[in-house]
Amino acid sequence: MNSIVQKSIDQYGKDKTRLMDMLLQIQGEMGYISDEAVLQLAKQLNISTVDVKQTISFYHFFTCKPGGKYRVYLNNSLVAEMMGREEVAKAFEKEAGCRFGSVTSDGLIGLFDTSDIGMNDQEPAALINDVVFTRLTSFRVRELVKDMKAGKTVLEMFHEPLGDGQNGSYLIQAMVQNNIRRKGILLCSDAGLGEALRKVVGMTPEQVIKEVTESNLRGRGGAGFPTGLKWDFCSRSKDTERYVICNADEGEPGTFKDRVLLTEHAHFIFEGMTIAGYAIGSKQGILYLRYEYKYLLAYLNDVLSELRKKNLLGKNIAGKAGFDFDIRIQLGAGAYVCGEESALIESAEGKRGEPRDRPPFPVEVGYLNKPTIINNVETLLSTVKIMNHGADWFKSFGTKDSSGTKILSVSGDCKYPGIYEVEWGFPIADLLDLSGAVDVQAVQVGGPSGTLIGPGEFNRTLSFADMATGGSMIIIGKQRDLLKDVVLNFMDFFIEESCGSCSTCRSFPVVMRRTLIRIIEGKGIRKDIQDLLEWGQIPKISRCGLGQTCTNPILTSIKNFRHIYEEKVKKDADYISEFDMAASVKESCDFVGRIPTIH
Repeated sequence: MNSIVQKSIDQYGKDKTRLMDMLLQIQGEMGYISDEAVLQLAKQLNISTVDVKQTISFYHFFTCKPGGKYRVYLNNSLVAEMMGREEVAKAFEKEAGCRFGSVTSDGLIGLFDTSDIGMNDQEPAALINDVVFTRLTSFRVRELVKDMKAGKTVLEMFHEPLGDGQNGSYLIQAMVQNNIRRKGILLCSDAGLGEALRKVVGMTPEQVIKEVTESNLRGRGGAGFPTGLKWDFCSRSKDTERYVICNADEGEPGTFKDRVLLTEHAHFIFEGMTIAGYAIGSKQGILYLRYEYKYLLAYLNDVLSELRKKNLLGKNIAGKAGFDFDIRIQLGAGAYVCGEESALIESAEGKRGEPRDRPPFPVEVGYLNKPTIINNVETLLSTVKIMNHGADWFKSFGTKDSSGTKILSVSGDCKYPGIYEVEWGFPIADLLDLSGAVDVQAVQVGGPSGTLIGPGEFNRTLSFADMATGGSMIIIGKQRDLLKDVVLNFMDFFIEESCGSCSTCRSFPVVMRRTLIRIIEGKGIRKDIQDLLEWGQIPKISRCGLGQTCTNPILTSIKNFRHIYEEKVKKDADYISEFDMAASVKESCDFVGRIPTIH
């Protein structure tokens, strides 16, 4: 019996819903999850080996075979490619002596592709043994591989100074920069820790929910559901065991605002979770943290310990008898779809992160089948500000339908990538000016699942009534090939990240990608454009947001840049045969030494 596996099983009380934690711990100590570990877990948790294996196989960062002493995960998202990822990848392969997707023969270095890691303002970036390395160059790669071959620890490979703010603290020690370019009511420090919570305990839960409702706060994760209404629904449940979950799984390419908030405002985010717990009558909160931000884990756990010491977590919080609430951190393992709330719940319960059918909604049947509210990091920070200053104060910012401010992650072809807090109703054109963007061809609003707009729409404003966004704003210069560099990259992302549960999401992006490539290569016909528009509607019946938006890169680019498609297709052809007889028989003829006769 493996003692490492047994220690993990015992630590989590043989609770199968904590399987993710056990797998993460086992892999952290062993480097991978062996078949023997799978059998031991299945037997001890009284589940099948299939249950264990299907969880392992679902997540990007789990592996059943050794991945190298140094595991390099290089980001391949759009902005990474725009900033020179290809040359960095070639340098890694040359210096390490193996291709991406493989491990060196001596087992020293493993090279792997990975989707967005939340560093779009400082690309190209990679995770090496869970430590972030930013702004990589070919020269820097040569240094890194040399250090690996010398046996240095990952932290000894730093040649750059540590990042600003808490990034440089002893519990984080990251070279990551916050790049906060513009502050507003959320990013400023205008109240002390615990002030909002001390006000809250002097109110009834109903009064707290009323204040949040009257503020018109809507979810900042992208869907925009009214926060007060969500809390109210949950508080009315007949089941008194309820949960609060903070969704910190920002996997949308181009989004990194939550990373900054967790780094610099973690105390207030946890305070927001505690306020939510008081409002709905919950005793337990969970922060679901994406694996790519694992480097923040020790720091965040230290913040929780500090809050407990200050009586802002735990028993009788802020002196309120009977107000008991605590928070634990659940680490993900790499799956974009877990940003969808029901998929997140499945993952937190130790399973594949596949979205649930709805209804019932999480406020009725959520974590462990109990009523659960799930709020975004930025949303929970907003609730602290609302309780400190009041609903009317919050409504004085933004627009009538979009109260407060929005924190944006700006990256791509601009001089000043980073975090910008603006009031709702802010014009996109002004944001381009602020970020130092010139010769702009397009802006991807809301990440791949959002909308690609051109100069004719730069006068539009960011609001729920006009251009809603979860925060990602990717600026694309005129030097880029919009279809090849942008749209194709996004389609590759969605194909890779689909959970595969719905045939619509599993199949149609693949079919559409093939047609897109044919158009890019100049082999498409006019009908292909119409086919793409029609096929793109079908995945909208998928059961989760990923499936419903997975064709948006093609649909919105056709809508706003149809002239590019029209320029590439053959207008005078109804059908183009791509079958090449000579190419199809070449391999067999070469094998038998025959010269084909083709007429």
